[in-house]
Amino acid sequence: MTNIPESKLLPITAELGDSGRLNIGGCDVRGLVAEFGSPLYIYDEATLRHMCRDFVGSFTNEYERSHIEYSSKAFANPAVSKIVEEEGLEMDVVTGGELAVAIAANFPADRLNFHGNNKGREELTEAVKYGIGRITIDSFAEIDLLDSVAQELGVKQTVMLRLSPSIDPHTHLLTTTGILDSKFGFSIETGDAEKAVEQAMAREGLNVEGLHFHLGSPIFELEPYSEAIDYVLGFAAQMRDKYGLELKRFSPGGGFAIGYVNDQLPLEMADYAREIATSLREGCDKYGLDEPELVVEPGRAIVGRSGVAVYTVGGIKTIPGVRTYVSVDGGMGDNIRPALYESEYAVVPVDNPLADRDVTVTVAGKFCESGDVLARDVDLPDPQTGDLLALPASGAYCLMMASNYNMQTRPAVVMVNDGEARLIRRRETYADLLASSVGLD
Repeated sequence: MTNIPESKLLPITAELGDSGRLNIGGCDVRGLVAEFGSPLYIYDEATLRHMCRDFVGSFTNEYERSHIEYSSKAFANPAVSKIVEEEGLEMDVVTGGELAVAIAANFPADRLNFHGNNKGREELTEAVKYGIGRITIDSFAEIDLLDSVAQELGVKQTVMLRLSPSIDPHTHLLTTTGILDSKFGFSIETGDAEKAVEQAMAREGLNVEGLHFHLGSPIFELEPYSEAIDYVLGFAAQMRDKYGLELKRFSPGGGFAIGYVNDQLPLEMADYAREIATSLREGCDKYGLDEPELVVEPGRAIVGRSGVAVYTVGGIKTIPGVRTYVSVDGGMGDNIRPALYESEYAVVPVDNPLADRDVTVTVAGKFCESGDVLARDVDLPDPQTGDLLALPASGAYCLMMASNYNMQTRPAVVMVNDGEARLIRRRETYADLLASSVGLD
């Protein structure tokens, strides 16, 4: 790694090329834009594999019976699914569309988990027919619906129950999922979780394997995990004593943080693993439970750092004494996170990452909304039309939350590795945008 200021945010292969420009995966970024167009999302295979191995190694070193389940909602793509499979991970999906991506990649059915708070009959039927390993139930209606689907197909479907432990992980309100006031999970506090255990265990088509919770994302602290694990294991012991629940599989979800800006970097994965494994062992000992299999569900932390968004500078507007706006050819259509969550991103000048950054600018998108801002008040070299700007840590959620607002086409996606680049999603065309319209003749 070079001394690029954002070296801890960029993919692990990021370096200065012979031209002095930013290289990723042995590929010149400006060269990639020339070949595949702008905006462009670049994924580094080496970083993706490194993060998979970091999770597997960190957790199995602390707790041998650990499973790493990639949360594909962070970025669902057949090429990524194949890499995840090759690295020995499991995977979860939250919609029939994400399931279709997994099926297209021939991802092993027994290593899949279907999440989501309002799964429909058609989605559940597709999943059960595919032989999905487990389904995480999130509502009373789903208990009845899945039991019906499973019995119709002659299957006893393995399930987990998603609980809400009422623990605040200190993340953004819109990404907090484990508190009482949340659409997700059966609340332990209100008694719904106990009712769900009782009902699910009584269904002939369901095999209750374990319990799951998810606190939110991104989580930069360890205490929320340990607090929630103790609380949920105490609940599990009560359910064992009252209903005979055997906790074979236990998941504290994901939510592991990544670095988006230099002044807020995450803990090492080994720190998360140690805290979670220790809390699980201590809780099982405290409540007299047999130690279950441990499942963690990283999405952002697997794929986030591997992805970089690259934009081309267009118009530049300086308001003396107020602000300089640097407009780029993407924005909230391909990355709505700054507008939705007030997320912060670093900005790297592609052509000279080491140049003095003596101008403070706001990087704005091209969409017709005043809130379409990708990065506010960042320092850059004197910006010029035609410059390329890279936003590190764009690998998670940006593309999955993308839209065609203003009828803008979504960008191409390339995977780079050892100097080679391969297209894993082509750029949309206007014909794609019109393909679903009817009555044009």
